[in-house]
Amino acid sequence: MERELKRGTLEMVLLKLLREREMYGYELVTAFQERGNGEFQIKDGTLYPVLYRMEKAGHVEPRWETQDRGVPRKYYRVTAAGRKQADRLVGEWRTFVDTVESLLNEEQP
Repeated sequence: MERELKRGTLEMVLLKLLREREMYGYELVTAFQERGNGEFQIKDGTLYPVLYRMEKAGHVEPRWETQDRGVPRKYYRVTAAGRKQADRLVGEWRTFVDTVESLLNEEQP
């Protein structure tokens, strides 16, 4: 179940992070680890397929930047459609969490 919960929230969290600022893949992986207190880790093999899917859907836009060392990095930024998607996903998530909390706190007869 843990794996399924993380998979279901990955796009939402990525969009939230990218709303704050554009980032490249390694920055996103690091942000997940730091902000998730090590509980929510993500691997490249999971991250990039989601980013490609979000790019295809028009939720993120990539841009390439070559650093001083000559290593190109692909930065991602959220689009207007991505901001709408993030709002929708966060709203659904909050409804889900509230519903589960209500169910867990309900007294049994």
